[in-house]
Amino acid sequence: MAESFGSKFTIVEVTADDLASDVPSQIWIALAKPSQALTLVLAAVPEGWTAELIDQPLTQEQQRLFEELNLKPGDVYRLTK
Repeated sequence: MAESFGSKFTIVEVTADDLASDVPSQIWIALAKPSQALTLVLAAVPEGWTAELIDQPLTQEQQRLFEELNLKPGDVYRLTK
């Protein structure tokens, strides 16, 4: 049986394996449970990057902004470039 992604946003920080990279880290959001968010974001970034959850509750304003992205469960979105 398929597992539900949930309906809450999870914030994930990914770090480049090459710290000399122009962009050593990025912040992503996923409309998924935390354990699933890590996997989904890692699938979207270059191989060898690492990911960790940012344990920070979303403000109401952030929640509203993220909802405006119209993400579907299981979608990910890069917040920083």
